[in-house]
Amino acid sequence: MFTYEKKLIYPVNIKKKDLKMASVIYCQYGGPNGELAAALRYFNQRYSMPDDRGKALLTDIATEEFGHIEMICTMIYQLMRGATVDEIKEAGLDKMYAQTGKDLFPQDNNGVPFTTAYIGATGDFIADLYEDMAAEQKARATYENLLDLATDPDVIQPLIYLREREIVHYNLFKELCEQYEKEYKK
Repeated sequence: MFTYEKKLIYPVNIKKKDLKMASVIYCQYGGPNGELAAALRYFNQRYSMPDDRGKALLTDIATEEFGHIEMICTMIYQLMRGATVDEIKEAGLDKMYAQTGKDLFPQDNNGVPFTTAYIGATGDFIADLYEDMAAEQKARATYENLLDLATDPDVIQPLIYLREREIVHYNLFKELCEQYEKEYKK
């Protein structure tokens, strides 16, 4: 089903270490409004869609969200590249370091591990699509908050790309939801 190209869907080439920025970007890895929650939500909800059109859209967007996870992980890794233990402590990442060393772990920027409780699903395809639109808006807002915190153009550009994709996904879900509401009179 999947074909893996050994490249990111958008280039990430961060040259300057910034552990504070890495620590806040974690929210888009394992947080409630992050990319992992979105990918799993859409991947699972696709089965409750009433037709192949809905199944295909949710599969396509879920697959792209996995690409976003790869981008977020690359950003965190590059922002932390070469960090010393003292720098890790100073940035407030010492609790994460104690458990996982310099490996990335799906958690939010407060160190709260990812949980499947973040995955919304009702079995009602219209309700799920509204949930998906809300998820995309929450992710967009989070990216805008991250952009407010970012100062490095090498960090800003991938964040802008990711924010824009949230807007595209929202519009795709909205279009499908409107079509389904007409067709299924919900």
